[in-house]
Amino acid sequence: MKALVTGAGGFIGSHLVERLLSEGAEVRAMVRYNSRSSIGNLEFLSKDKLQSLEVVQADLRDPDAIIRATENITHVFHLGALIAIPYSYVNPNEFVQTNVQGTVNVLNACLRSGSLERVVVTSTSEVYGTAQYVPIDEKHPTQGQSPYSASKIGADALAESYFRAFDLPVNILRPFNTYGPRQSMRAIIPTIIAQLLFSDAVKLGSLSPRRDLTYVGDTAAGFFKMATCGDAPFGTPLNIGNGDDISIGELYELLKDITGSSADLEFDETRVRPEKSEVLRLLCDASWAKESIDWTPTTSLRDGLSHTIEWVREHLSAAQASEYHV
Repeated sequence: MKALVTGAGGFIGSHLVERLLSEGAEVRAMVRYNSRSSIGNLEFLSKDKLQSLEVVQADLRDPDAIIRATENITHVFHLGALIAIPYSYVNPNEFVQTNVQGTVNVLNACLRSGSLERVVVTSTSEVYGTAQYVPIDEKHPTQGQSPYSASKIGADALAESYFRAFDLPVNILRPFNTYGPRQSMRAIIPTIIAQLLFSDAVKLGSLSPRRDLTYVGDTAAGFFKMATCGDAPFGTPLNIGNGDDISIGELYELLKDITGSSADLEFDETRVRPEKSEVLRLLCDASWAKESIDWTPTTSLRDGLSHTIEWVREHLSAAQASEYHV
């Protein structure tokens, strides 16, 4: 396998790069250009793994750069995206440019490639909106409740269309909420953990929304299996998730128990999503993933949270804990 991973410097992307290298793949890791030459979370990989990587800096919005990045590649894992829901309220146009137009650029580059065997496009459970029934299977309707989720619905539809219109071998993987080491402070779990470890109070918004949480190692395994399993479905999304959900309030109590923190809970109105935009419940039906690509999660929530707590303890600070990261 000669793999291109877009969004390789991100949270899930860096774990996928690590998994691919451990499986013996040659990996070209695409990160967004910045003047600091930062490679994001790839910096946490071992020296040996970093030396075996080919890192390219490019922007998803540049079609010529994507064409060059896909040269001589057999498998494309498209994880590059803007993902912060609160930020999508501020600059929705940027989400369309990156998540929709960026996906078109990747798909077009894959069409031109003479070596491509498979492209895996990353979806998100946010495209379902608040559950109309649970558990959520792949037949559940989609609903854009934020500019972010709307942009991902568009990207998914484009991936499906490229399979149906051009016979592009594209899979669509739809992870439910992924967590673990290296996740940024804009996500709920590191936000709670950092405040429990470094602050006297934990500031949160709505406590009632429920999420199905998947450890990042299990999500990375799903990507690898999706790309290498002959029974992986083309042109249609495949859910991966634990099949169990927990409210934000329950999550706070569980993390407080694991950390042994005495921090009190405080309501922070600035962290509340607009009423009609908040997704109230996500609970995954991953039975098709088990059947088609033999994927099942192996990390319990408590174990995964414990791993994440240790990472936050070693890599984040009290200063970061005190800010609300949009």
